[in-house]
Amino acid sequence: MSLIWLQVGQCGNQIGQEWWQILGSNIPEDERYPYFSRDGLINAICVDTEPKVIRKLRQQVKRGYFRDANIIVGQRGRGNNWAYGYHGITRSGERGLLDRTMDAFRKEVERRDCYSGTVILHSLCGGTGSGMGSRLCEEIRETYPAGYILSVTAAPHETGDSPLQHYNSLLCLAWMQRFCDGVLLFQNDEVMRRAASSEEKKTFTACGPQPLVSLTSMNTHIASCLAGLLCPVYSLKTRSPVSVGLEPWELIRCLCPMSTMKFLHTSQVCRRGAASWDTVTSSVVRTLPRADPAGHLHHSLSVLAVARNSQDYSFLLSRDSVLLKLRQAYGCVSWNPSAVHCWTDPQNILDPPGYSHSLTVCANHSSAADLLSRAGTKARTMYRSGAYLHWYRRYGCEDDDFQTCFDTLDSVVDEYRGLGVQ
Repeated sequence: MSLIWLQVGQCGNQIGQEWWQILGSNIPEDERYPYFSRDGLINAICVDTEPKVIRKLRQQVKRGYFRDANIIVGQRGRGNNWAYGYHGITRSGERGLLDRTMDAFRKEVERRDCYSGTVILHSLCGGTGSGMGSRLCEEIRETYPAGYILSVTAAPHETGDSPLQHYNSLLCLAWMQRFCDGVLLFQNDEVMRRAASSEEKKTFTACGPQPLVSLTSMNTHIASCLAGLLCPVYSLKTRSPVSVGLEPWELIRCLCPMSTMKFLHTSQVCRRGAASWDTVTSSVVRTLPRADPAGHLHHSLSVLAVARNSQDYSFLLSRDSVLLKLRQAYGCVSWNPSAVHCWTDPQNILDPPGYSHSLTVCANHSSAADLLSRAGTKARTMYRSGAYLHWYRRYGCEDDDFQTCFDTLDSVVDEYRGLGVQ
């Protein structure tokens, strides 16, 4: 089976840059398919409305080359406006970015022996990532309905990246719920804390210890989580053993059995040396959100643990105790008999040279409702006061679009809030 990677906007392409560097450096050439094409080129389409980020991407990714026809670049940004990114602009004599992207996508599908789906990397905040990312998910779903769509989405900081971020998040989240099969949701505040913890870089300010974390470090953390989840695992290889790229779609099958709940929370810990798996598991669950702002305990519909340990199969000896601890810590619902899944691989792609353990845990966890509820509440407050609405109406976004998105997010939040109700 084969998949297509679609990187949209500044954030999507920066995460993609770190992802391809991990794959190019740590995966042997004979195992790179289906992430690379048979001709050795990268299976990715890179889209942005400005050229700067993609130009840097092509310079930084050394081990692998992007197909020239798959680099789709405009000369004018989308002003952090979902409506501007979704509807775009029309200029005489210029083919739209959407048409060019879908044309490149069609040609990539035709190169596949069996097209299975798309992984799209983007953000909720930027105009290109949120607006054009939403439009592309919609177009791909309508044109290739049999293929999966897995979204890798970066959510903005709670304190604010842009005055329009709440509208953009509302609209993009609703579109992801409508057209994607699964959404790996990374919240910038949590990513920053985890990246700071792994780097152990802190400075003291008047407000207390604050992490010194670069944007590159945050993108690297997200890419590392993706590698932990989506790189080939021994559990899903054929008897050959050959990877056929089932990981993204098996992740969706395991974690998103209900179409009303598809937002996924990811944690990862990597340890060098002879660390026990029990210790690694405790580190994973230590920072897990336990309850919502109202004090209601979080629950999980399903959990997937991916264990990678260099040079041995030691995880198998601790498997039952690890999975029991994850089931209890993540509050798995009692009515799902297959709530916890496990994949293993005897090589740790995150740290190939050394003796190390990595545990990446992805869960369909009700903490996603906190972000959805917060985005919906703040967007509704702005909407009722009429703030910035003229910027969205100017590019074709109507009141019915907002109302439909409010209803969509409210419905998803209600579903997650009801997970723990027996």
